[in-house]
Amino acid sequence: MRVGLVLGEAASGLRRNASMVVSVVLVTFVSLTFVGTAALLQLQIAQMKNYWYDRAQVAVYLCTSVSPGTTCTDGEATEEQRAAIEAQLDSETLAPFIDEYYFEDHDQAYENFQAQFEGTPAADYVTPEVLNETYWINLVDPSQSAVIAESFSGVAGVEQVVDQRRYLDQIFSVLNAASYTAIGVALVMLVAATLLIATTIRLSAYSRRRELGIMRLVGASNRFIQTPFVLEGVFAALIGSLLAGAAVVGIVQFFVQGYLSTRLTFTALVGLGDALVVVPLLIVSGVVLAALSAYIAIARYLRV
Repeated sequence: MRVGLVLGEAASGLRRNASMVVSVVLVTFVSLTFVGTAALLQLQIAQMKNYWYDRAQVAVYLCTSVSPGTTCTDGEATEEQRAAIEAQLDSETLAPFIDEYYFEDHDQAYENFQAQFEGTPAADYVTPEVLNETYWINLVDPSQSAVIAESFSGVAGVEQVVDQRRYLDQIFSVLNAASYTAIGVALVMLVAATLLIATTIRLSAYSRRRELGIMRLVGASNRFIQTPFVLEGVFAALIGSLLAGAAVVGIVQFFVQGYLSTRLTFTALVGLGDALVVVPLLIVSGVVLAALSAYIAIARYLRV
């Protein structure tokens, strides 16, 4: 096969169908940008899970004078009950699961409450005595929080045991739903890009039907005829893929790292390295998708 002749035919096709090529570039760009954004969102969720689950604590709330429940019938937890709880935390049974723990008394709980709800009506009406004294526990493996909950369930002086992972699960379920929605939109856009590439190739072939007929008469093979059209689709998709890659890098560099990182300092965020992992996948996906759709479209046309 004469490479120069094939490339010349492909270049000629690109010039003749410039408007269609631009449309393929734009659709590929938009669809792959959605794909890249969805991939980054998944990476962001994974990073946030690792960051927050490793820091999630188990809170053992002690009884106050107004606490309900059968374990709080004597009112506020006594010194003896606190000593028994600490002894259980330091026991050979629980110690292997616990990284560290600390005790928060009424005054510390009140200070934290005032800092969190400063300027709200609740801050004016809450007193230290109604806030729980709490043992905050960091686990070696946060996924084993059920061990702590079972150990202190029904223990005198303990109002309740709360695993912070329970609240994180609710947040991440919402984020996952948003991520799946973005993936769904991206897949729809990829289907649209595939159909547009196929339609563009068929229209390009139709506009050159006389040339294709002459090629067949002189004995040109189907492979020789098909290759320029496939290259047209690949070239247009490659440009769109590169633009999508640049958009993904720009989103991470200027929006995530340049804007969000200065305001969301309390969590982990995706970085440029994550974007550079996604970009090659976008380029390969765009080129392969274009090559397959163009090949199938021109092959079907030649069989007609």
